[in-house]
Amino acid sequence: MTDAVPRVPRVTGPTIRPRRLRTTPALRRAVAETSLEARHLILPVFVREGLSEATGPRPISSMPGVVQHTMDSLRAAATEAAELGLAGIMLFGIPEHKDAVGSGAIDPDGILNRAIAAVAAEVGDALPVMADLCLDEFTDHGHCGVLTPDGRVDNDRTLAIYAEMAQAQAAAGVDLVGPSGMMDGQVAVIRAALDAADHTDVAILAYSTKYASAFFGPFREAVDSSLEGDRRTYQQDPANAREGVREALLDVAEGADLVMVKPALAYLDVLRRVRDAVDVPVAAYNISGEYAMVEAAAANGWIDREPAILETLLSIRRAGADVVLTYWASEVARMLNQPSGRMTR
Repeated sequence: MTDAVPRVPRVTGPTIRPRRLRTTPALRRAVAETSLEARHLILPVFVREGLSEATGPRPISSMPGVVQHTMDSLRAAATEAAELGLAGIMLFGIPEHKDAVGSGAIDPDGILNRAIAAVAAEVGDALPVMADLCLDEFTDHGHCGVLTPDGRVDNDRTLAIYAEMAQAQAAAGVDLVGPSGMMDGQVAVIRAALDAADHTDVAILAYSTKYASAFFGPFREAVDSSLEGDRRTYQQDPANAREGVREALLDVAEGADLVMVKPALAYLDVLRRVRDAVDVPVAAYNISGEYAMVEAAAANGWIDREPAILETLLSIRRAGADVVLTYWASEVARMLNQPSGRMTR
């Protein structure tokens, strides 16, 4: 009698295999929960007074690939943004001269208002033209409002200037104003000022939930900030999430058409809470420090740049942002327009 052959138990694999839906790129695209498209992206740009077309735009050292534009290069960037199908362009002006009350912000011939008019004339209705509505680029002390004699930001005096600034931007042709100063009541005052001047169609993209963040550093180089001290008495405490939702709800009640969370990456939890709380579109700002970290890591060979950019922006969309302000907007739109979904080198 021969020895019996031992019976090998039949191995049965799992019935439920989530990996089935990951087997090919086409299948992964078919079941993707979150999309990233050009129409989700807004391009922030800086235009500097006094730059000559002969010298061209001025590079920003802490934000590789980003520049302070001349008026001509700004128009070219806006035209490209329109052709790429972006959701908008957000303008920041850098004046040659600053003063204590930021008077250049309301001057019809000031750099920001001239930039609005130039871009609006260039792109027409093909691209929403947005403008930062804040005094920090225009004040010699670098704060977002005018100061009291003892150096505090005067909320209500600042609101009166914001109202004038909104009317000046609307007269220049802006489609959306972006109040970013975190003054209490700013949206209500701006809405009333716009409506009183028959600019009822100008929308408000409110920087509702804006934190006193360490990640703003490169932006301050970009706008030649002259900030004295910090902005912790009016920007939000990074420890607080419920307060961020409260700020967004107040802005919606005051007439905001969209609300924003800024910064994005360190506050994805807040972004999700705001998205769940409001019934208007939500924006998030992928800010300068977030941009600079990815660029620096990629330049050192520590990460694969293009996938890292896409993953960063997808994370912001996944957390609830309808639109994302990002300095990569045009580059990513070109990348997404490639048949392979990747940028050509």
